[in-house]
Amino acid sequence: MTLRFTLDPDLTPQLRDQLVTLWVEVSNAGGAVGFVPPVTAAEVRTLADPALAAVAEGPDRLLIGYDADGRPVAALIFSDNRFHLKTHWCVLKRVMVHPDAQGRGYGLALMREAERLARQLGWSALHVTVRDGQGLDAFYRRLGYREVGRLPGALRLAPGDDRDELLMWLPLQ
Repeated sequence: MTLRFTLDPDLTPQLRDQLVTLWVEVSNAGGAVGFVPPVTAAEVRTLADPALAAVAEGPDRLLIGYDADGRPVAALIFSDNRFHLKTHWCVLKRVMVHPDAQGRGYGLALMREAERLARQLGWSALHVTVRDGQGLDAFYRRLGYREVGRLPGALRLAPGDDRDELLMWLPLQ
């Protein structure tokens, strides 16, 4: 099963709700997208609303992967650096694949589409931050990303549970 990708979809109220639902379900399955489970839609909206506003109003861009039923099951945000000396590369944020769709290659497809689009948009590199301790760095390494930095204990998931934030980089040229 393949995904149908859309860059910069019309952010209708229905799509916004679907994206919040995706974000909640990914978070509650343990996904490292800004929260620690359990999380509610109201909590996710504290990050989702401004993130989607930055997409709707610019300068950020949204990539969504839809399954055969038209359901958004994969998404990421191309986040503009908002600094003129960094316009040649982009940060990927909120990289998500629905928990029910795990193991189907959707994460790989999402990241390959992001890489293809990044080249088309003229960026020379992609950057993503990764929560340590979940094996996500191995996924990104398989895609050609390399660890270029580490912020020790930067993410506090709970008292006594601090995790490193890994800085991953993929040169495109």
